[in-house]
Amino acid sequence: MFEIVLYRPEIPPNTGNIMRLCVNAPARLHLIEPLGFSLDDKRLRRAGMDYREMSATHAHRSLAECREMLGSRPWLAFSSHARRLHADWQFQGNEVLLFGRETSGLPPEIVAELPPGQRLRIPQLPGARSLNLANSVAVVVYEAWRQLGFAGQVSRSRA
Repeated sequence: MFEIVLYRPEIPPNTGNIMRLCVNAPARLHLIEPLGFSLDDKRLRRAGMDYREMSATHAHRSLAECREMLGSRPWLAFSSHARRLHADWQFQGNEVLLFGRETSGLPPEIVAELPPGQRLRIPQLPGARSLNLANSVAVVVYEAWRQLGFAGQVSRSRA
């Protein structure tokens, strides 16, 4: 199972959408405080719908607290400044996927804590600044899950 870590997220609908993603893919969500909203925010509830209650979401007072909880799993930092593409990583299913704030991304000092090979980016056209946070998380999670053959998925037959 993947662990998705959002470093100080600011926009409640993004987090709500990621909660929905975590219910539909093999992932758990971790939020690093301070948050730019309350977990009771109505925009978060609207975006997360009833998936919010089904999502395994943990709030942490600090990134250090989250690291301690998750142990020695491989951490991957996602940044538009990284050189390596997300699809070039060979996912094993136990990675911690670290994403930054909607307005500023991950602080450079946090990115620098990881080896260059564990700093990844999602490709985009020249001149584009960034993708929406929820979209970025979905792109990465589904590529990772694809690499693992969509293990654990529910097959639905069509009549």
